[in-house]
Amino acid sequence: MTNQFTIPKPVNEPIKVYGPGSPEKASLQAKADELSSKVIDIPLVIGGEEVRTGNTAQCVMPHDHGHILANFHQAGEKEVEMAINASQEAWQSWSKKPLEERAEIYVKIANLLAGPWRDTINAATMLNMSKNVFQAEIDAACELIDFLRFNPWYAQELASHQPMYSPEPTKNSVELRPLEGFVFAVSPFNFTSIGGNLPSAPALMGNVALWKPASSAVYPAHFIMQLFKEAGLPDGVINFIPGRGSQVGPNVMNSPLLAGVHFTGSTAVFQGMWKHIGENIQNYKTYPRIVGETGGKDFCLAHESVNKDALVTAMVRGAFEYQGQKCSAMSRAYIPTTIWDDVKEKYLAEVDSIKMGDPKDFTNFMNAVIDRSAFESISEFIDFAKNADDAEILTGGGYDDSKGFFIEPTTILTDNPKFRTMCEEIFGPVLTIYLYDPDNWKETLKLVDSTSDYALTGCVMSEDKDAVEEAKIALTYSAGNFYINDKPTGAVVGQQPFGGSRASGTNDKAGSMFNLVRWVSQRTIKENFDPPTDYRYPFMDED
Repeated sequence: MTNQFTIPKPVNEPIKVYGPGSPEKASLQAKADELSSKVIDIPLVIGGEEVRTGNTAQCVMPHDHGHILANFHQAGEKEVEMAINASQEAWQSWSKKPLEERAEIYVKIANLLAGPWRDTINAATMLNMSKNVFQAEIDAACELIDFLRFNPWYAQELASHQPMYSPEPTKNSVELRPLEGFVFAVSPFNFTSIGGNLPSAPALMGNVALWKPASSAVYPAHFIMQLFKEAGLPDGVINFIPGRGSQVGPNVMNSPLLAGVHFTGSTAVFQGMWKHIGENIQNYKTYPRIVGETGGKDFCLAHESVNKDALVTAMVRGAFEYQGQKCSAMSRAYIPTTIWDDVKEKYLAEVDSIKMGDPKDFTNFMNAVIDRSAFESISEFIDFAKNADDAEILTGGGYDDSKGFFIEPTTILTDNPKFRTMCEEIFGPVLTIYLYDPDNWKETLKLVDSTSDYALTGCVMSEDKDAVEEAKIALTYSAGNFYINDKPTGAVVGQQPFGGSRASGTNDKAGSMFNLVRWVSQRTIKENFDPPTDYRYPFMDED
């Protein structure tokens, strides 16, 4: 391999439509049928070698939870130690490779995913994560391709930032060194692209990683590991260690070689990891970098001037796409009393038209929630609202786990702005609406800002430019990704770098240069071409 590779300027991967009768639809359906017709065995991958522990769990279809897709082996203390050792062996050579050589592999991964691997990764996402074809396409294909193409470009941009001055006779420069040790990448169930990016973004910068995917989404992660290998990512750079968090996490974080954590998941788990690292800080070779995106209680604030059809569409898509299982999903909406009757009529009609079922049926807009734990947690919120005096169910409210983990698109109307489902993250297809008096616009802005501990995404919808500007200022810290006249979901790499603050995470903006800078340790170098040979300074001369 040569280091003369030129990193191409990236563009966003076009989204395939999968329309009726299209070749891509037929091809994807055939791949989904093929994958669902067999049960595979998923090993750990440590130093490029397949490792089977015999301690297995199952990958199932959430929409047909009796259908097993795979049995996957789970890591324990022994395998964690093996993975750490393998990562350090790989680090010796990988950390020294020029960025251009690493980037060449990443571009190859992206091209393979855009081509022959697209159906496999999309189908695996549809089957194991219960995503409809569009949700799978924008995630497992397009967003992951974008991460793999944009990150090298951002890394090159980052490396180009050098000291402003090198006065004669010196030369000043900055090196971007990989971290000493390994990065622990912990990915969630809801985005295949995040699973692929969490270990690969640090690895692009010369680091090595241990990747623990969510147990409910091991299936697509397994195919991503195969994709990495086919593209030529060296063995041991990313080590694949699925397993129970209680068995994997503490063993990984007890290692003195832990150099970073790249996490997406729940606030409680992230805070627990941060606490563990803090309590063991004296044991680490270096201070671990901690990067995390946790959760959200994402809002929509409608102004009296809003386009009602646009508002209704934003509510339906923002709240119910992928069953509300996005950290950016619209979970609370504030609507003026003066427009509610019109909005309600349009909204109820749209929600009533939603079809729900198997993602292989492309006419279904919604599918199943991820597993029994999620099903029970979301159902409990719905039951709470059913029994509350200060709330009513407008749509949905039903749920059924007899075959799959299905929950109807549920809408709660409350006259209590601090009602439980206005404040707590639900992570399911539940939208709570609070009606406000438009004369209380300023007070409502304060209410939106103060109701939740989270600050991930949110939107204001209005055709009044002054109202938009006022909301933009008042809600400065309410959302790391803020949308104007659009739903609060669907961030695109290269367009809206993603992340929030407060309880929503460290806001290091995945898919940007600012995330990559967390995975390097800079070294400043000064070279003097004419070093002084006398310690004396001119001020010391006698008059």
